[in-house]
Amino acid sequence: MAEQAYSHVSVLGAGGWGTALAATAARAGRRVNLWARDGSLLVDISAGENPKYLPGIDLPEDISVTTSLSVAAGGEVILLAVPAQVTRALVNQLLPLLKGDAPLVICAKGIERDTGKLLHEMLAEAAPGHPVAILSGPSFAREVALGLPTAVTIAGAGAERLQATLSTPGLRPYAGDDITGVALGGAAKNVYAIACGVVEGLKLGENARAALLARSFAELARLGEALGAKRETLMGLSGLGDLMLSATSRSSRNFSAGVELGGGKQATSLSAPGHALAEGVATAPALVARAKQAGIELPIAEAVADLLAGKLPLEQAVARLMNRKLTSE
Repeated sequence: MAEQAYSHVSVLGAGGWGTALAATAARAGRRVNLWARDGSLLVDISAGENPKYLPGIDLPEDISVTTSLSVAAGGEVILLAVPAQVTRALVNQLLPLLKGDAPLVICAKGIERDTGKLLHEMLAEAAPGHPVAILSGPSFAREVALGLPTAVTIAGAGAERLQATLSTPGLRPYAGDDITGVALGGAAKNVYAIACGVVEGLKLGENARAALLARSFAELARLGEALGAKRETLMGLSGLGDLMLSATSRSSRNFSAGVELGGGKQATSLSAPGHALAEGVATAPALVARAKQAGIELPIAEAVADLLAGKLPLEQAVARLMNRKLTSE
């Protein structure tokens, strides 16, 4: 028997991804509240466009945009589409306003920098006992907002009901139960996308990038096994699929950040005000620290973290990324 869809969806975060998810839910026939921290977006999105994050894309005009967390807290399900590093703070504000057990659905990709926790682990700590799910996969916000074919994975509490809620002709969600694998795949791919971008920026060629991409996935699989993720999850949409997309396209903010690094830009510029957010910048050191706790070496992720921290000159980073000791595959 098919699961009954949620009728009222709240999306927290009116950046490109949050707006795209709100548009998808509205097109699926749901009542949608979209919470924006930036009040200047209210009029534009209500009129059918988010010119700051998704310029030129027509949005459903029945999206209700608000700056009130109290209003947003009234949804039957809450999609958390704010950056990974501010998710805990927002949830702390949201929890006293929730009227029931509306599932909290993580839609960001990252590892909490200060704690090394995957985002579902962070929510288990910040909102103990509250139902939590995660949505991730190869999905550029602009294409989702345009209704172009996209497939994602939803894992955790009420995954099948969330699947029914967000399914449209353009978006195909697949339900799963491996929340750790989905969370890890979405977080780690941003770090490896930066590495592949560095190779692109250095003009080392397609062969080098393909080799680095394959070895990056091997690192991800090793850490996933240590953390209890299912290999089939990492081989699927939210692991290999997302890595392939993010590590090969300049539409990826993390890949583009790596291209800038490879082209000689300073790492500090990637965190400067006005620069497009690349979640992998904050995730890289957290990923390395988490792997060390598990006794797993991540040479590529370590090189990225050191490069971003200014501990590794670019010319040495190339050697760290590409020239590993001879061994069996």
